[in-house]
Amino acid sequence: MSLVLSKREHDKKDVTSFTPWKEENDKEDKFEDAHEIIPAAATMTLISSLEECTTGLYLFLNNRFSDAINLIFPWSKNSIYHALVYGILMVVKAILTFDPQDIEIGMTAVKEALKTCNNFRRKGRMTSFSRLVSKQGIKAVKEEELHAEVCYAECLILKSAVTLIQDDSILGFLKSGINIGLSYQIYKDCQQILTQIPTNQSKTSRHLVGGVKFGLGAFNLMLSLMPPKTLKLLNVVGYYGDKEIGLTLLRESASESHINNVLSILTLLFYYNYICVAFGVEMGHNSSIENLFLMYLQKFPKCIILKFFHARFSMLKGKFENAQLTLEECIVIQNEWKQLNHLCYWELMGCHIFQQNWKQAYRYADQLFHDSKWSKAMYSYSKAMLLALLPSGFAKSVNEDMNSLFLNVDSLRIRFLGTSVPIEKFVAEKGQRYGSTTGWFTAQPILEFIYAWSGFRVMSKRLHLISCWLSIIDKGHDLLRENPSKEYGTDDISLLNLLKGLCLKHLGKYSMAEQYFNYVIQKQKLLKYDHYLVPYAYYELGILHYLKGDYDSAIKNLESIKNYKDYSMEARLQFRAHIALEQIAKEK
Repeated sequence: MSLVLSKREHDKKDVTSFTPWKEENDKEDKFEDAHEIIPAAATMTLISSLEECTTGLYLFLNNRFSDAINLIFPWSKNSIYHALVYGILMVVKAILTFDPQDIEIGMTAVKEALKTCNNFRRKGRMTSFSRLVSKQGIKAVKEEELHAEVCYAECLILKSAVTLIQDDSILGFLKSGINIGLSYQIYKDCQQILTQIPTNQSKTSRHLVGGVKFGLGAFNLMLSLMPPKTLKLLNVVGYYGDKEIGLTLLRESASESHINNVLSILTLLFYYNYICVAFGVEMGHNSSIENLFLMYLQKFPKCIILKFFHARFSMLKGKFENAQLTLEECIVIQNEWKQLNHLCYWELMGCHIFQQNWKQAYRYADQLFHDSKWSKAMYSYSKAMLLALLPSGFAKSVNEDMNSLFLNVDSLRIRFLGTSVPIEKFVAEKGQRYGSTTGWFTAQPILEFIYAWSGFRVMSKRLHLISCWLSIIDKGHDLLRENPSKEYGTDDISLLNLLKGLCLKHLGKYSMAEQYFNYVIQKQKLLKYDHYLVPYAYYELGILHYLKGDYDSAIKNLESIKNYKDYSMEARLQFRAHIALEQIAKEK
């Protein structure tokens, strides 16, 4: 099947160029107002499909989500790029809503996209493209077939994502692993072929090169973060990613003019704003990525997704007031995909928690509980932990009961791959404890919550806030010593010791911090419930030694984590320890 279906008469200029760091013509700069009604295409070629799909992505980045979908859908069964972009939009919507109907629509869109892309792939091929080229020469492969391969590989990733959401069995996980492995092989194969194709061979070749850079960049980054044990489960045994190569490819892809550059910048933004915070050794600021991001934001100043990341950048700099203003702007910008507003509610809740504005934080926790489907268990726990800090009269005024909210967490959990989501299982266990017992320090639930979500690291640029939380921890120490609990006393004190050590570390008081981490480790045989505290103490101690430059002690403590099994948030710590050891190995 030829990729060229028919020729569009007005296809005189390729407008897929997207260089956000340069001045562009008025038509593109004023894209948002340029087309109130986007005319449907009557014909479609490879070039015109890239042009129209870029227009669809521009609509999406201007919060015109329905317009984007309506533009892309008509050609989604006859054009590989329309099929891919429509699949992306539907999967994004499914992830945002978590609605079963939207998830089903997302899976159907991805399956149709795979079918469409497969129709344009080379038929009867029994060997890889790279082997075919090595035997017959580069002319044996058409560029259109390579575009179909790259789009097919990207659709496989989308299918894996939806499968993990839709099928909560081990079989579903294995299916996703097979798709991920096949996708990675296709990208590697296409990369080998592109080394033999002259640059700027055609108007569309840059989209092909950019797509491969995005795919391999994302894979290298993802695989570099995973411990070998996890890689085996993902069916990509023998593939080891290089983080620096991945980040370089993604930066190049995001800086160049092609249809996948938006996905590249969004991948980088998610990595630096969330992955690095949750799993990284230390939270470094990358000015080059922020500058690149600001160029995109300048081009799409009202894009809720870009503005959301702008707020996140402010949070990580400790500018919580600025972040709040930006997030509040995001909420009023659009109302079509309300789930995007839920992201803002979550971060606003976090900003207010960090600044100890309990009532404002509760307001967003309550809004999430009623409006969002992502994690009712987490929202119920959030409401309860905030009520623990508010006057009893406030709970009555909002007609809520703290103990009931804590106890209801367990029944609200969702299941993933046949098991509970680890963070939900953690807060459910804590909810049962706090909802059915007394004598605990009222700030304990929120302190554990902040630690579980890497909140102390987010606050690390505002040392006075760290000091304020340290004062709360000290108050808890005093109260628990005055009224120790026979059942939970050692666990509760050990939690506060871990968090006190963490705060002292952020304040640069390394020797004192080390003492408190060691206090936790020394009590490990006396812990009854919170066994996660010991391996996490080893991790924090390892990072402390890393920051001091004592790599041997850092490695020793990080390796000690392997001696512990079956504790809360275990997988998360394994990821963190793996990344830390990799970082030390490179620097040592």
